[in-house]
Amino acid sequence: MRTPGLVDLQVNGFAGVDFNAGTITAAELDRALEAMLATGVTTCLPTIITAHPHELEERFRALDAAVSGSRLGPSMCPGYHLEGPFLNPSAGYAGCHPPEAMIAASAELVARLDKLLSRPILMVTLAPEVEGGIALAGQLAGMGKVVAIGHSAADFAIVEAAADAGATLSTHLGNGLPQQMHKLVNPLFAQLGEDRLMAGFIADGIHIHPKALKSLIRAKGFERSILVTDAVVAAGAMPGRYSFAGMPVDLAADGSVRQPGGVSLAGSALKLDDAVRNVVTWGIATPEEAVAMASTHALACIADALARAGIVLPESAIEWSPNLHIRSVRVGDESRDYAAGAAA
Repeated sequence: MRTPGLVDLQVNGFAGVDFNAGTITAAELDRALEAMLATGVTTCLPTIITAHPHELEERFRALDAAVSGSRLGPSMCPGYHLEGPFLNPSAGYAGCHPPEAMIAASAELVARLDKLLSRPILMVTLAPEVEGGIALAGQLAGMGKVVAIGHSAADFAIVEAAADAGATLSTHLGNGLPQQMHKLVNPLFAQLGEDRLMAGFIADGIHIHPKALKSLIRAKGFERSILVTDAVVAAGAMPGRYSFAGMPVDLAADGSVRQPGGVSLAGSALKLDDAVRNVVTWGIATPEEAVAMASTHALACIADALARAGIVLPESAIEWSPNLHIRSVRVGDESRDYAAGAAA
């Protein structure tokens, strides 16, 4: 099977490299992107999570310099995803994002960060219920950004208002939520039922039970469903302790990533080709549908933002083995052949 390359809209780090470190180098980024290329990812949005404004500036400057100076970055990283700091700081919603760094909505902060960068922030995840959140959704949409809802307690009315303002995506739907909520009137049902929102899902079997994921994708609709990783530094690495955005995280043998002693997950160690294989194995999608959720659906989500920024992605292609392992990948002038190591 030949398909377009995979597109990961939410990746915080990979292969032992933390995109949020503030010290990332071009060589480190190339190491991470080379490892991602082996998983079929040809386009990604490196993601910076909630931090204080001066930390966001430092982290974005370092990341942008690394992308510009790297071999693979200019082809694989058209722009960035800012996840926060306009999120809900309440317990259960904040996840591993530092609540003390969460602030009221500010288009000025996003614009200031954008001016520091050689490629744009293409996506912003926010909680529309925070002070100024709905207005910010409209401002960001007007600026050509993809507006996503995440780490949010938004009810049906607020989700509808956010979609009216220009929100088009739910970030890792089913996660960034407390363990106990009203059984029906809650942010999950509000976003599932809003047809103007596409939704990203982390299909690692850890963030969402496979049977629950099947129900969520059925409710959202296949055509509006996207596979994402929310990968952090520990993805594609050995179990152990790592530093993610200045905090320690542990990759356990079962593939889960948590802060030491913590219960909540802190991103994932998922690879996007594993997500594709997972949803096929779990009987959720055909191989063609699974790849579409990780490629053309994700690309459709950011197509308008890319066009408004004048960005044209290089051509890409993957050759898959019959059991959905990567045999070869091409993005622009870069080609890799993994046939010797791919399963039949």
